[in-house]
Amino acid sequence: MRFRGKTALITGASRGIGAATAISFAQEGALVGINYLRSEREAREVLKRIEKEGGEGILLKADVSSEREIRYAADTLSEVGGGIDILVANAGIYQRKKVDEITAEMWRRTLEVNLTGAFLSAMAALPHMRSGAMVFVSSQLAFRGTPHGMDYAASKAGILGLVKSLALELAPEIRVNAVSPGYIDTDILSGDTPEKRRRREEEVPLKRIGRPEEVASAILYLASDDASYITGVCLDVNGGLYIH
Repeated sequence: MRFRGKTALITGASRGIGAATAISFAQEGALVGINYLRSEREAREVLKRIEKEGGEGILLKADVSSEREIRYAADTLSEVGGGIDILVANAGIYQRKKVDEITAEMWRRTLEVNLTGAFLSAMAALPHMRSGAMVFVSSQLAFRGTPHGMDYAASKAGILGLVKSLALELAPEIRVNAVSPGYIDTDILSGDTPEKRRRREEEVPLKRIGRPEEVASAILYLASDDASYITGVCLDVNGGLYIH
């Protein structure tokens, strides 16, 4: 088990990529802090599965855009785990609005959660990390943009600058990297019609939508000693989408 004796804080861990990541870390021996905000039922299901499989986890309700709340969550996890070894900043929102539908308040809220929330999560975890790794979840849209969600694309592009800067500042003790998922079977794609899903699959060289567990595998790799000489990079997890 690569993470036996380690403590990992996973933000936005009640569903999708975050839930898969929390479960995967627990399966590899880590004590997992399962952060959520509104999805308490789903977060409890994640914890229930972890405990059923013999793992350890604790629920941490916090809005990542609130410095006070996410700092309290990190402090709580550190007290239980004797520090924090790994942060996975995954929490995010996607409002799927056209440019003329995005209000200033929508723009601010997206950046507050997706970008400021990632920064605040790092700042909350950092005092408890003597060494270890941070992994931030960006998106293919950071590179490609999108006609329906420019606030989301901008926030995820900002993650990349945050990662490179943190990687320089926190080396050599803490490695900082990102993953950039492509089309993954999460809530973001839940509104797709069957035809739209087929078009997405055709666009991907591997001809299928990715699974949250496949992104989790990349996150665990970057957080592990297998990636001990890797920092400041963004790992694409998109089935070859960028080849086009």
